[in-house]
Amino acid sequence: MAAADPELLRLRDSIDNIDAALVHLLAERFKCTQAVGEYKAKHGLPPADPAREQVQIARLRSLAQAAKLDPDFAEQFLGFIVKEVIRHHEAIRASR
Repeated sequence: MAAADPELLRLRDSIDNIDAALVHLLAERFKCTQAVGEYKAKHGLPPADPAREQVQIARLRSLAQAAKLDPDFAEQFLGFIVKEVIRHHEAIRASR
């Protein structure tokens, strides 16, 4: 019965739209990080940049706090993405 409620359906539609946007944004982000990985491999730079990662963590935590999102969650989310990016950069370097 609740699944057919118009308000619930409206809210779920919004969630579905946001999820789709997140997927497209992540795809776009990974296109950019792929180019960074190619650049790093070409110029002999390491796959990871801990100093940049720390700056990004601080920036994202601040953005999360301003958006009323748990900064710890935002940091974990970024950490997951960065770990995957580094894995891609290592693969690019290994393929050269």
